[in-house]
Amino acid sequence: MTSPLEQKKLRITGPSVVTANRTWDGAVIYRTARAGWSDELADAAVVRTSDDARALLAESAADDLGAIGAYVAPVEIRDDGRIEPGNLREQIRRSGVTIGLPVQA
Repeated sequence: MTSPLEQKKLRITGPSVVTANRTWDGAVIYRTARAGWSDELADAAVVRTSDDARALLAESAADDLGAIGAYVAPVEIRDDGRIEPGNLREQIRRSGVTIGLPVQA
């Protein structure tokens, strides 16, 4: 994952998405393959190479749909095809400060 200021050093080590926040309500949004934004991670365009990530990031910066601070974030693709945030920061960003912890046996 890289911050917006580090996009020139973009390295992709696994599946990733372009994400940002909407300006008018701060909602977490994801870039779709159809050159739009969605608040559903399942709709996000998943990239696997630096070139694809750069292209999607440039496309997202070029539109003016009220998204700010677009950057590339890692995701995990579960066996059932479900896409989940790939690190704790993105889990918290998506779900808020309360996240589920493993159940103690």
